[in-house]
Amino acid sequence: MTAAVLGRLQGGLEQLYRVATGLPIEAFLIDDAARATLGLARAPREQLVVVESDDGIDVGLFVDRAVLANLAAYDPGSGLDDRNLPAFLYALEGVSHFVYAAVCAQGARAVSALELELQAEVDKYVTCLLAGDAAPGASAALRARLYEQHSYEPDLDADERDRYRVANDNARRYAASLERRFVARRAIVDMFAELRRFYRLPLAGKLDVIGRAA
Repeated sequence: MTAAVLGRLQGGLEQLYRVATGLPIEAFLIDDAARATLGLARAPREQLVVVESDDGIDVGLFVDRAVLANLAAYDPGSGLDDRNLPAFLYALEGVSHFVYAAVCAQGARAVSALELELQAEVDKYVTCLLAGDAAPGASAALRARLYEQHSYEPDLDADERDRYRVANDNARRYAASLERRFVARRAIVDMFAELRRFYRLPLAGKLDVIGRAA
């Protein structure tokens, strides 16, 4: 039951972006023991694991048990607040990575770690915005919470920290442009069309859109 929220998040993202992976996320979850056997350098609270072998590619998604337990106790479907928002963001990041990687793989398109992180940061803003009243004031407070009032994990190396900073900065600018162009006008339906176009762009295209819209 604790993983049910991940399936709901997957369904919400796939509906928002009008994609269908056909992959039930619950079937790809791995636990602490399974992840430990892989000898990974880092063990964050959420992690998409991709392992290449002679038989192809194996994918697993790790989400910390404490995150899932929190969301079981404080169902995000009933609202987001200080009790469940941090756990929700961890879970959403993992689900975003899983869905986006699956969509790119099914389209035979390579995807970089930066692209995954950027899309996840955008997904956090959009999902949390839609979970509330999508008002301009709420949007501004959300952008500050996501992109300014945050910290990075202390075990990130220099390259990883730089990647997260680039993703955060570009998502911050894109979210501000969405607020200005759509949220302020209450044109949420129009924003959906923009988001679906953005989702299908490669990293260079996404960065170009952000550069022109900021």
